[in-house]
Amino acid sequence: MTLLRKACCAFAINARRYSSNVQNKKPPKILITGGLGQLGVECAKHLRGKYGKENVILSDIIKPTNEVFNDGPYIFADILDFKGLQKIVVDHRVDWLIHFSALLSAIGEQNVPLAVRVNIEGMHNVIELAKQYGLRIFVPSTIGAFGPDSPRNPTPNITVQRPRTIYGVSKVHAELLGEYYYHKFGLDFRCLRFPGVISSDPPGGGTTDYAIAIFHDVLRKGHYECYLKPDTRLPMMHVKDALRALSEFLEAPSNTLNRRVYNVTSMSFTPEELTDKMIKHIPDFTITYKPDSRQDIADSWPQVFDDSEARRDWNWKPTVNLDDLVSLMIKEVKEKIVANGF
Repeated sequence: MTLLRKACCAFAINARRYSSNVQNKKPPKILITGGLGQLGVECAKHLRGKYGKENVILSDIIKPTNEVFNDGPYIFADILDFKGLQKIVVDHRVDWLIHFSALLSAIGEQNVPLAVRVNIEGMHNVIELAKQYGLRIFVPSTIGAFGPDSPRNPTPNITVQRPRTIYGVSKVHAELLGEYYYHKFGLDFRCLRFPGVISSDPPGGGTTDYAIAIFHDVLRKGHYECYLKPDTRLPMMHVKDALRALSEFLEAPSNTLNRRVYNVTSMSFTPEELTDKMIKHIPDFTITYKPDSRQDIADSWPQVFDDSEARRDWNWKPTVNLDDLVSLMIKEVKEKIVANGF
């Protein structure tokens, strides 16, 4: 081989290595659907802090507040409009898709046809979109994907599910469809089954949302009427842990994942146990109990979540315990009340 050819080969090898390194350092372009729900806005803030403001696009069909609009890229995206989604992915060169769009448990039961369209047809659109454009796709699942035939304490990663809400049915459908696309087409599908996620945002219609509503009502009115029985145990986590789990899971190398769907959790508690912790900070409030249809839903869900596989495969570990959660929620909800002027 001549000296010139050797030099050219060496340059080509170095150029390829250089290009590879640049590509590895390039942050992903991320699209979040259903971005104005409970997790979307906070998720966008979290990921923008890691990957840059312009690389995380929030989307929904709702007009955003000035704060959300000014915080970073926001666009209109209807998950039932496949061609519109295609245009967004192409125009914005999207790499990762985080699909939050869904009707939650109690709301879904009030409008089953709409839940089918949003939760199931919408899932069909985004997963086909991810396959078509080679996207990494994250879809959240839930403790609601389990049913009364599932073991409840603890609930392992793989077990009988058989939910009895359209929300739960749609999430089992999403889990199975994503796993199928992974095995059939090599799609990089990732899914976490979240417990009740607790944040300072107002409750959004989920059965576990009593653990949010109680802070808002107690701090505003000094009283809360709970729609679950005092001894109803459910798994929960603070939004900080939920977003960290999502982010760490998305970044985990694909070859370390033994599954595409994992349970994650932080703690389990009852309304009574939560109240006992709150009284230490706010001694003068009252709570009454008036169980409604959401009690039947809660009674079919896990009491304790087994997330040992997530801890093993990608080193998941929660950081917010029940005492921390109460302190954080009191501080954050007070700030929200002051900011909103009531």
